[in-house]
Amino acid sequence: MSRNQIGSEPVTSDSQQTSTDRPTLLSKCLKKKKLLWIVIFIIIVILVVTITTVIIKTKKTNKIKLSTVATETTDETAHEFTITVDNPTTQVQNKPKYNKWNEYGITIAGGNGHGDHLNQLLNPDGIYIDDNKAILITDNTNNRIVEWKYNAMEGEVIAGGHGAGHSQNQLYFPADVIVDKEKNAIIICDFMNGRVMRWFRQSQTNPEILISNIQCKGLAIDKDRSIYVSDFVRCEVTRWKEGDTVGTVVAGGNDNGDGLNQFSWPMKIFVDKDYSVYVSDWGNHRIMKWEKDAKEGIVVAGGNERGDDLNQLNYPDGLIVDTLGQIYIADSYNYRVMLWFEGDTNGSIVVGGNGRGDESNQLDNPTDLSFDVEGSLYVSDGSNHRIQKYEQCTE
Repeated sequence: MSRNQIGSEPVTSDSQQTSTDRPTLLSKCLKKKKLLWIVIFIIIVILVVTITTVIIKTKKTNKIKLSTVATETTDETAHEFTITVDNPTTQVQNKPKYNKWNEYGITIAGGNGHGDHLNQLLNPDGIYIDDNKAILITDNTNNRIVEWKYNAMEGEVIAGGHGAGHSQNQLYFPADVIVDKEKNAIIICDFMNGRVMRWFRQSQTNPEILISNIQCKGLAIDKDRSIYVSDFVRCEVTRWKEGDTVGTVVAGGNDNGDGLNQFSWPMKIFVDKDYSVYVSDWGNHRIMKWEKDAKEGIVVAGGNERGDDLNQLNYPDGLIVDTLGQIYIADSYNYRVMLWFEGDTNGSIVVGGNGRGDESNQLDNPTDLSFDVEGSLYVSDGSNHRIQKYEQCTE
């Protein structure tokens, strides 16, 4: 019995322990598996969150980069140089990207000696650059208007060219030219004939006289398509609306003199978007600004007698005013182009100023200025019988 009891007790004891331990081990195993799954789930969650965060940050970074590029592009576009605004008939000069031009010019019209061949000019005066970079030139002593298309080797006569005379198809020392885009016509200061002519570009055989009895030296057109004309003899600037038989005096008209309400032989003119009229007061060696309806002008450049100091001009001629009020002046007998800001005491030399001559960094009696859509400066280099182009410096 005791053997049996003694023998049976261990058996009974092991059996009970095994029976008790199995659920415990199973429970522990399940707990470990559960913990493992929890850990795996946490790792997966962390990975998902991390990846999502990286993607979001990358998108934001790319967005910022794209935004920065777009901003830079917008800023650059805003400074692009254009010659037309809302009204396509109005020539308006915006501020160029840079305020410096190459010292050495490129001859892009004429420059083949003086003469009347199609690759030559003879004392060119006023110029106009259209949107295609074609240059309209008043080829003064050849009594014609010549168009030089972009990169052309010679020009094409588009008005005059029949010798000096008074007929409708002739010109006599033309001084300036502008374009009326709406009518596809060129308007010409026919100086020695004492008239302003209009030649339709598609029908060059039917020119018409717009204004008679006027010694025109300069032309401008405003955003309403009114035409402004400087009268060299009457020392005044008049405005002409379509259909007018009598012009309205908007500047000068008080005889020849040096008062603020007078001019001494006015030359080229410019009209800005506010209808202010800028006038090259040739004999007074100054640039005058007449605001709309003003009774007298203000001196905005020169006016310190004739000379070659930076506060002086010497028979100024062509001029351009950009949207910031910066005034570019063909300082004819100083053989240079000046830049002046209204209110400044002195101007600065843009190109030329290296003495009178025909080298690529020299000018001889510059008479007019224009900009193309890229901001390159064009100068009518009168006594060198050529048109010079100065490209902008980018640094």
